[in-house]
Amino acid sequence: MVKFSREYEASIIPEWKAAFVDYKSLKKLIKRIKIARRDADPPPPLLAAGAGNSYGFSVPHPVRFAAAAHHAPAASPEQEFLEKADEELDKVDEFYATQEAELLARGDALIEQLRILADVKRILADHAARRGRAASMPPSLELSPSVNGSSGRHLLSSGLASPQSMSDGSVELQQARVAEGAAVAEEVMAALERNGVSFVGGGLAKAKKDGSGKQLMGRAALLQLPATVRIDIPPTSPGRAALKVWEELVNVLRKDGADPAAAFVHRKKLQHAEKNIRDAFLALYRGLELLKKFSSLNVKAFTKILKKFVKVSEQQQATDKFSEKVKRSPFSSSDKVLQLADEVECIFLRHFAGNDRKVAMKYLKPQQPRNTHMITFLVGLFTGTFVSLFIIYSVLAHVAGIFSSTGSPTYMDIVYHVFSMFALISLHVFLYGCNLFMWKSTRINHNFIFDFSSSTALTHRDAFLMSASIMCTVVAALVINLFLRNAGATYTDALPGALLVLSTGVLFCPFNIFYRSTRYCFMRVMRNIIFSPFYKVLMADFFMADQLTSQIPLLRHMEFAACYFMAGTFRNHAYETCTSSPQYTHLAYVISFLPYYWRAMQCLRRYLEEGHDINQLANAGKYVSAMVAAAVRFKYAATPTPLWMWMVVISSSGATIYQLYWDFVMDWGFLNPKSKNLWLRDQLILKKKSIYYVSMMLNLALRLAWAQSVMKLHLGQIESRLLDFSLASLEIIRRGHWNFYRLEHEHLNNAGKFRAVKTVPLPFRELETD
Repeated sequence: MVKFSREYEASIIPEWKAAFVDYKSLKKLIKRIKIARRDADPPPPLLAAGAGNSYGFSVPHPVRFAAAAHHAPAASPEQEFLEKADEELDKVDEFYATQEAELLARGDALIEQLRILADVKRILADHAARRGRAASMPPSLELSPSVNGSSGRHLLSSGLASPQSMSDGSVELQQARVAEGAAVAEEVMAALERNGVSFVGGGLAKAKKDGSGKQLMGRAALLQLPATVRIDIPPTSPGRAALKVWEELVNVLRKDGADPAAAFVHRKKLQHAEKNIRDAFLALYRGLELLKKFSSLNVKAFTKILKKFVKVSEQQQATDKFSEKVKRSPFSSSDKVLQLADEVECIFLRHFAGNDRKVAMKYLKPQQPRNTHMITFLVGLFTGTFVSLFIIYSVLAHVAGIFSSTGSPTYMDIVYHVFSMFALISLHVFLYGCNLFMWKSTRINHNFIFDFSSSTALTHRDAFLMSASIMCTVVAALVINLFLRNAGATYTDALPGALLVLSTGVLFCPFNIFYRSTRYCFMRVMRNIIFSPFYKVLMADFFMADQLTSQIPLLRHMEFAACYFMAGTFRNHAYETCTSSPQYTHLAYVISFLPYYWRAMQCLRRYLEEGHDINQLANAGKYVSAMVAAAVRFKYAATPTPLWMWMVVISSSGATIYQLYWDFVMDWGFLNPKSKNLWLRDQLILKKKSIYYVSMMLNLALRLAWAQSVMKLHLGQIESRLLDFSLASLEIIRRGHWNFYRLEHEHLNNAGKFRAVKTVPLPFRELETD
């Protein structure tokens, strides 16, 4: 049977660990009570003959008596335990009350958002139906600002009108538009007022007159409805950003003096708003479930520890009194969280699941994927097959003299690039599997940090399976290619191309096989990286971009493979076409820059979004220094003069020092001189501190791999290729090693701020009014 202390430690929410009952310290106090009571028991009388006096009792030893009197505690262990338990109870109560208040306020805000959304959707649907029946041009429905210049605006539009259409049409048509628009505007205003939206003024403003004295009931007639609410959809993608720019442009080009800050409300925005509200309800429900778990675990912990206390101390009255206090505590007696959770279930079922409870529970309570032995079996099968095929390939290559000095250089020229690419990918996936295993073992909530769904996220077994299957396929292709070459078959170099086509087809396969959710997530993240800084930078985006900075050799191999097979040079083995041409050299120069450029653009985007955080500019400077060092090394490779060699040493040394400082201080949180753990940080997940010091030395050594570029090493073609592949592999190993400590630091930051649930921005945002 598992002890409760182990079950309790394994069940607590990592981000809220500091707020839970300190069960271990209370258990230590129980042991102290037990020892104190054992020591306080009187020793049996000395009845042995001749042992002291003839009266049958012992004389107290004066030294022992004086020592006992000197060490007598000021307070009894029982009292110390009750005081500590009371402190823990207050801590739990305070945290629970804070979280409960936040969740209840969030629930009220979400319900209000849902009401506004429902009313606006209904009004726009009715308006669209009336327009269809009228068979007229689609009018633009708006709430224009009042003349008094209030800053809050709310503008409704069924679609984005072009600037030209705003001035077209006869006066009669515009009068018909405004007559319809005014009715819908009043309906919108009434709906928003029912939902608590305040207005500076109400009703229609007086119609303006033109030069002829006629009243203008068209767009020049302003509604005195400066509402304090607008739909706010963050421009997280280029499409949303372009939409926002277009709205601002349309408002600026308007001829009726509309405020450029006015916000459109159209179908696309309503879809985004509905999605945001749905995600916010999911996050709210998860927070409620976590708070219920927090309550039940703490109640169980207090119950268990009080049972131990009464058993050891025999103070039944004090125990009963404290138990009643626990039962009356808000975290134990409050049912507000349960009521709100039931209400959220009903709302989600009705508004987002079409009254299908199975669909609702799929989102609200996603089932964890079952751990099957089939994946473990396949990992072993593919690994064993890979080892067997690799041995076969090594024997065949040795017999054929492929790697000897007299071997065919063409084979190495072609095969090296293609199969090195897959080997580096497989190694990186394997190390990511090791990261997943370590994060799970140390209870680092990587799915929450990366915003991955727990039902579709990869496990370490899945990553190992992907890595083993890739290597098994690659080595099998190597063996077949060698067989065909020895048999004198034509176009044997097309086999690596077929492997590239197969891998690309698997990556873009639309069917729900081969980890489709993971493949699509990878492509989505890569899209965000490639189009930086136009997409909002999430944790998964810049984490993947950091991985790409360690995969520059992989990108170079991909460049060669694309050139070799797309240009058709594999038909005549024109290897020099994709290595010696100026275009290839310039492209290689650009590819070596791209990961650093993407990462620097992400830092600049975060600098603008996060309140001009200077750390983001400093982080961008780190990648700029890496770009400079890479450029100098390229120049030195083209013109290996002593001047450029010293330039390589200076630029690469500066970039390395910059990178090491950022690794240790900013990414890992180390080198804190005031830390209780020497030159580390106060909070550490791993118990052995020596692991952290060894990791720092290893990271330092692997960061200096660039030094080989200035060494005058006289190597043959095979040895040179082997060295390049080894250095690329070491950099990937360094990155996999860096990943664990980077996420450990991020996890501890979340735990320090008690962030266990993501905060989804609400679409209907209240604006400040003058």
